Amino acid sequence: MRGEEICLPFLLAPGHFQFMVLDDLDNASLYHPLGAKFKQALDFLCRVDPEGLLPGSHPIEGEAVFAGVDDYQTKAHSDGFWEAHRRHIDIQAVLHGEELIGIARTASMTGEPYDAEKDFQKLYGRGDQILMRPGQFAIFFPQDAHMPGLAVGQPSSVRKLVIKIRID
Repeated sequence: MRGEEICLPFLLAPGHFQFMVLDDLDNASLYHPLGAKFKQALDFLCRVDPEGLLPGSHPIEGEAVFAGVDDYQTKAHSDGFWEAHRRHIDIQAVLHGEELIGIARTASMTGEPYDAEKDFQKLYGRGDQILMRPGQFAIFFPQDAHMPGLAVGQPSSVRKLVIKIRID
């Protein structure tokens, strides 16, 4: 470690990550050393006004970093599906409401063929869950399968922000 560098526990080597991240927005600046795109994305997330941010697409840095906001009803686990992306890292944050997100390693799953145009792969398997509430964020890397939008008990309304960071 040189000078002021921060050694984050999930970094194995530049560009190689050990596992997904779940943290509080108060700690977002700890992830700035991951690069300029992470800093832009996390600064946007920390500045966002949940009441004023309308559903739809929100550019941050062209196609390299952009956000999408959606309002939806959470769903039963049986209605969810696993997904993963190869060209984007997701930073997800619930702005209103709460939801469970399934988490697993893509290596432990089977899947349908990867759709390069949509940067999407539907997967099958089992995993764990995390609870997402306002004031938190999760980062999903390409090896992290996730199943978003799951109900905590009964289905409920959620407003969610997903920031995409292009990695290729």
